[in-house]
Amino acid sequence: MARKKMKKGLKITLIILGILLALIIAALLIAPKMIVKTIYKQNFGTRFTSFEPYCRDIAEFDGLEREKHVFTSNEGQKITGYVYKKGDTEPKGLIVLAHGFGGGGHCSYMDVADYFASNGYNVFAYDATGNDESEGESVKGLPQGVIDLDYALNYIKADEELSDLPLMLWGHSWGGYSVCSVSKLHPEIEGIISVAGFNSSLDMIENVGRGMAGDAIDYAMPIFEDLEKDKFGDFATMTALEGLEQSTADVLIYHSADDDMIPIELSYDKYYEKFADNERFTFVRFEDRGHNHIFNSADGLKYRDEVEAEYDEYCKEIGEFYFTGEMHTEFVKENVDKMKFFELDSETMAQMLEFYDNCI
Repeated sequence: MARKKMKKGLKITLIILGILLALIIAALLIAPKMIVKTIYKQNFGTRFTSFEPYCRDIAEFDGLEREKHVFTSNEGQKITGYVYKKGDTEPKGLIVLAHGFGGGGHCSYMDVADYFASNGYNVFAYDATGNDESEGESVKGLPQGVIDLDYALNYIKADEELSDLPLMLWGHSWGGYSVCSVSKLHPEIEGIISVAGFNSSLDMIENVGRGMAGDAIDYAMPIFEDLEKDKFGDFATMTALEGLEQSTADVLIYHSADDDMIPIELSYDKYYEKFADNERFTFVRFEDRGHNHIFNSADGLKYRDEVEAEYDEYCKEIGEFYFTGEMHTEFVKENVDKMKFFELDSETMAQMLEFYDNCI
């Protein structure tokens, strides 16, 4: 009888141990996925709205006109874009502008659109999913930029007026990754300019993660990879290198060695190693233009530094505890000359223009 009770007790103990082991294994498998999903949502699960005082307005640019276009992206969300143009002459081509992460395309880059429109091109600029005038509860993730651009190009191909024009792409940062990656899907593209772009979504996630968690990020990367495949399908694994390799378009790549947002080795260096001897490619490397100011003038950057110094003094006078967003908005509106603050570098822009002209 005692032996039977002992066997029964042993059996219960083994069952309990089995349950505990199963729970531990489940925790080890599920917990990292939950953590990765939480991190991903924190970074990509929100909308982005451009800071209104720095938004450009069409009234700032003499003779610039625009026409609103709305198209549908992959999940039925409406994407808002504008075609910018000047004058009544036949445009030389259509430049599609893909914006960087954290702000809309036609608002933040209207000066770029104005420059190309002033020199004979129509420019199609749009807000990606979850940005400014476009629908979407969030930006979803970096591959969404490639998806939205693909849908934009399909919309252009279906439009009688837009589809007749030679097609070029221009992208900055997130947009640089998007214009290069999408190029393998659209052989009609004749020229691509990538400014401070990156090669792949996972490259960026790993780079940021390694800076925060060290080598521990290696254990999380397969989970990030699976998560993006579930969210974006084939677009998750598309890279700029692959797109550029399969495209026949001419390509102009810009990057600065001191870029602290997208390390040069994650983009420019990779492209240069593979395509330096390819006559389709032109590479321009700067040393001291950072991430956001590659196409801004030296005078503009000097003025920007002066404004930021004034702003720091303004914040100190008020005190951090009392400072509000409304005060920031008021300061910018009263003290910042946007035409000087965002002044374009004439030499760099002229180089871009010449590149597009030679593509046609």
